[in-house]
Amino acid sequence: MSPAQTNNALPSEQQEKPRIVILISGSGSNMVAIADAVAKGDIDAEVAAVISNKPEAAGIQKAKDRDIETQIVNHKDFANREDFDMALMQQIDEYQPDLVVLAGFMRILTPAFVINYHGRMLNIHPSLLPKYQGLDTHQRALDAGDEQHGVTVHFVTEELDGGPNVIQAIVPIYDGDDATSLQQRVHTQEHIIYPIAVKWFVSGRLSMKGNSALFDNTELPASGLPLTNQ
Repeated sequence: MSPAQTNNALPSEQQEKPRIVILISGSGSNMVAIADAVAKGDIDAEVAAVISNKPEAAGIQKAKDRDIETQIVNHKDFANREDFDMALMQQIDEYQPDLVVLAGFMRILTPAFVINYHGRMLNIHPSLLPKYQGLDTHQRALDAGDEQHGVTVHFVTEELDGGPNVIQAIVPIYDGDDATSLQQRVHTQEHIIYPIAVKWFVSGRLSMKGNSALFDNTELPASGLPLTNQ
């Protein structure tokens, strides 16, 4: 019998799909966008679990409604950030994810946590990074008199909102905008670009090398790809 005939590899259609674990703290709208793209077959992967640090997070029920396994790791049950992150890592790793997605997960992660998922953890941030790292991005863009604002998907590194950018969507700032109206337009774009970035990663087109994001093995610009180029 030839080596090819003794190969125990499964046919591609029988191989396990890439596994995604999504972390949320609130409504889970980006989680829903990704999970629904998976359900429709737009993303060839499996959402293995949705995990929240808040028992009351509305996104938990939305995940259950989609027959996705859910877990709660309540940060209030731990004395410090390090203990919480260790427990969260243990919970995540039970699902052996290929990708960890932060979808409105409102926790600053310890270096040990970030290093554990180096190159396989994505976050979405409501600004055109590197502008406006941190909180209150919509009001900060308005206060600065910016003409445009937007949202960025990026790899997670030890620097808060500082990992290499993957994809950005730009929204104009109109006269009369306030933080709420601007946030609503940004949210619409979030639900478009996050599934795109996840699809790129699980299909092998997106990776991280050093402090750069690579798309089809080509280093992306510092801003990432614009939505129009996807």
